[in-house]
Amino acid sequence: MSTVRGARERARIEVTAAIKDEARRALAAEGAAKLSLRAVARELGMVSSALYRYFPSRDDLLTALIVDAYNSVGAAAEAADARTLAAGASATTGAAATRATATAGAPRARWIAVCEAVRAWALEHPHEYALIYGSPVPGYSAPSDTVGPASRVGNTLIGIVRAAYEGRGLALPPLPAELRPEAVRMTEDFAAGLPPEVTAALVAAWAQLAGLVSFELFGQFNRVVEDRDTFFTHAAGQLAHGVGLPAV
Repeated sequence: MSTVRGARERARIEVTAAIKDEARRALAAEGAAKLSLRAVARELGMVSSALYRYFPSRDDLLTALIVDAYNSVGAAAEAADARTLAAGASATTGAAATRATATAGAPRARWIAVCEAVRAWALEHPHEYALIYGSPVPGYSAPSDTVGPASRVGNTLIGIVRAAYEGRGLALPPLPAELRPEAVRMTEDFAAGLPPEVTAALVAAWAQLAGLVSFELFGQFNRVVEDRDTFFTHAAGQLAHGVGLPAV
């Protein structure tokens, strides 16, 4: 009986993956607003009633794609941070150490690495990026189970800033008095232990990161920025400065 159950579970996993892959192709071709379970079923050679056993509605399928996309970009950000941190930990000391190696695990380097990982992921997965950071899908309201995956990139950046604050310290950004109550609320909500000045700057930096990536991905930099790698690295460094991270 366990062998049969295992075979059924594997089959369900394979069919679910095939449905999501076809849905991603549909996203690339027509956009999220036109995603249709019937069309996905037709392309897979399934009757629509069979597909409904996997995803009862279009919104359920959209949610699965959104969660996958957030987890994918989140994993890319976390992996980039872990690599940069590990490079700093294994850096050699003394005269043989280069400046780049010596600062590889510094908060600023970690921040820039995460930002660059988000950009690289977006350029490789433009339609999935558009699904999670583009225009809202008409008639769709994201359920609460998207919140955790959606927080992974932000939590990675918060973790870098928190490590710097608890270590060498931060240069506190300015905070207008009228914004302080909101900054305190945000800090209590998702950045406990950080100064409110830093939390407000973090939220602004997160929005600016998405703006930088979106401008490049959706063509607003065309005929404006040519050396986009260099430009983005510089801009990510400016965001790091804005949240108070030390230069090295």
